[in-house]
Amino acid sequence: MKISTKGRYALRFMLELAANEGSFMALKDIAEKQNISKKYLEQIVPLLNRSGMLLTNRGYQGGYKLAKKPKEYTAGEILRITEGSLAPVACLDGETNTCERKSLCPTLEMWQGLYKVMNDYLDSITLQDLLDKYRKFGADVYYI
Repeated sequence: MKISTKGRYALRFMLELAANEGSFMALKDIAEKQNISKKYLEQIVPLLNRSGMLLTNRGYQGGYKLAKKPKEYTAGEILRITEGSLAPVACLDGETNTCERKSLCPTLEMWQGLYKVMNDYLDSITLQDLLDKYRKFGADVYYI
């Protein structure tokens, strides 16, 4: 499984908002600071907004900010919103495994284990954790 540009940019976008400490930020400013196309961010923001992750404000000094504290967001939930499933194989994509070979598959347990480890790991990392790590090193730009 490979995380797409959309997932990586969504994490960078959310980190930029977290670093801004609760103030609204214009999309143009985030795009500039993160060196991401504004048009690309315009495709990502609706996904995050529909999921209740953002607050928006129109007009002068409008923009976006986090709806919750950075410690309340996990990398896993952000990636699942932008990537869809993080399943390593198609048969684990949905709620129910509908593969006709599931009872005979010698690798299914391995894939389920990998899926669990990936989800557990990504859900254990918060935006605050990522922000703290980069602040510790004095970085002002968050690359993922």
